Amino acid sequence: MKEFDAQLFGDILRELRKDKGYTQTVLGEYLHVQQHTISYYERGICLPNAQVLYELANLFHVSVDYLLGLNRTEQKRL
Repeated sequence: MKEFDAQLFGDILRELRKDKGYTQTVLGEYLHVQQHTISYYERGICLPNAQVLYELANLFHVSVDYLLGLNRTEQKRL
């Protein structure tokens, strides 16, 4: 079984956030977490809980699988 790559999740989150033009602070406000939490996610230091993953997927119009790097062939829906 392939090991989960927290840094890949962080890279995907950073890419999606920047594509939308959001700062870490703005994304944190949307998710009701502090800016440093977003920074930790993007650096692969910690991972969001299931509720936050759900909210991120809805915000960025991607699947949770895409966010977690399990399905990189999915097209981002605009």
